[in-house]
Amino acid sequence: MSRSKSKHKKPGLPQAANLAPAETAVPDVASSDVAPEEVAPVAPELAPQDAASVVVASAPLPVTAPAPRPTASDNIAEAAGVLTIDLGAIADNWRYLSRHLTPVDCAAVVKADAYGCGIEQVVPALRRAGCTTFFVANLAEARRVRPVAPDAVVYVLGGVPPGTAKGFADCHARPVINSLTEFAEWDAFVTANNWQGGAALHVDTGMNRLGLPPDEAAAFGPRIQQENHGITLLMSHLACAETPHHPLNEQQIRAFREVRMQFRGVPASLANSSGIFLGPSAHCDLARPGVALYGANPTPAAKNPMRPVVEMQARVAQIRRVNKGDTVGYNASWTAKRPSRIAVATVGYADGYLRAASAPDGKTGGKAIVAGATCPIVGQISMDLMAVDITDVPEASIRRGDLIGLIGGALDINAVASAAGTIGYEILTSLGRRHHRVYKGG
Repeated sequence: MSRSKSKHKKPGLPQAANLAPAETAVPDVASSDVAPEEVAPVAPELAPQDAASVVVASAPLPVTAPAPRPTASDNIAEAAGVLTIDLGAIADNWRYLSRHLTPVDCAAVVKADAYGCGIEQVVPALRRAGCTTFFVANLAEARRVRPVAPDAVVYVLGGVPPGTAKGFADCHARPVINSLTEFAEWDAFVTANNWQGGAALHVDTGMNRLGLPPDEAAAFGPRIQQENHGITLLMSHLACAETPHHPLNEQQIRAFREVRMQFRGVPASLANSSGIFLGPSAHCDLARPGVALYGANPTPAAKNPMRPVVEMQARVAQIRRVNKGDTVGYNASWTAKRPSRIAVATVGYADGYLRAASAPDGKTGGKAIVAGATCPIVGQISMDLMAVDITDVPEASIRRGDLIGLIGGALDINAVASAAGTIGYEILTSLGRRHHRVYKGG
């Protein structure tokens, strides 16, 4: 099978620069009439960029309204937390993976609101970078992608729920068919409506989640001989790609290779973020990275090759002194072992900072960067608040209203996830909607 990049792309695509919504550049604060409070404050230890660069500047492009965030404050002075998302880093991460894959095509997975970063902002940045194929979880997400990437190919991983086939045609999305039952319903719709949009066929090679078993996929052999068979992609999903030497990787690669032999001429896709680093045998015709685009490490046993994307900051609501032997927070779970200074910050699990990162007595939990110093979170993380031990930070360095860092710099997504006993995926997709969001780069 040819590995040519042109095989999977749609001909005659417009230039990427004409496809995404524009952002307004923030004028240089030092040389403009913009009031300082209109520019998002950036903690020095978390963001090397000048504060005036926190909003992305781009060529004039069609404007698409962002998804509503009714609980977020538009006034940064009112915001309990600030979430900064680097669209330029997302685009750079996609370019890095695309170069690694040459000549294989590189798609982008933007499900779960682009891993918490915002579909309406992320998709245009990726489209400008050259991405032409996107994967989402459901039709609702496909409908959000279509206005900001009108010429892109959009695949819906969740398949065809009963009675929803027309919805795919309405937004020109392609379902990923996961069973013979789904295919029968989809095929009936396609035949009745002469729909030419195409669909992907998902074959289960060892994940034992969604997908047809290989023997059922083999039944499509005669159909593939037809000129208009309607299958635009053959795909499977790796279960253990982040563990390069796991034996299931080779088993799945071999099983998928055998299935592909029955689908000659149909582009194939197997590699996810970590699968890209398993080598050419996993690349096929189209790779579909997800979490790596957003800064998480696709190679956990090695240095992270991806640029960081997300920074989260929390505002200090109060600084209080705690005597030795006093307890802090719910359940009195943390006890001061010395006279302490505690910063109470206005981010909690409702904002996506997981309660599992709490630090009761005897447990190390999450950390925060305060005036350049790494300080421990203490006690239970609550819905809206957390407590940080700042005893070792000079008193003059931190005061009420200052922002402290929770994600970014030394506290990357993987480190924050580890402190909560989870993975970067969960941290990213849990990012709350109450933050003041700042988009930069791109």
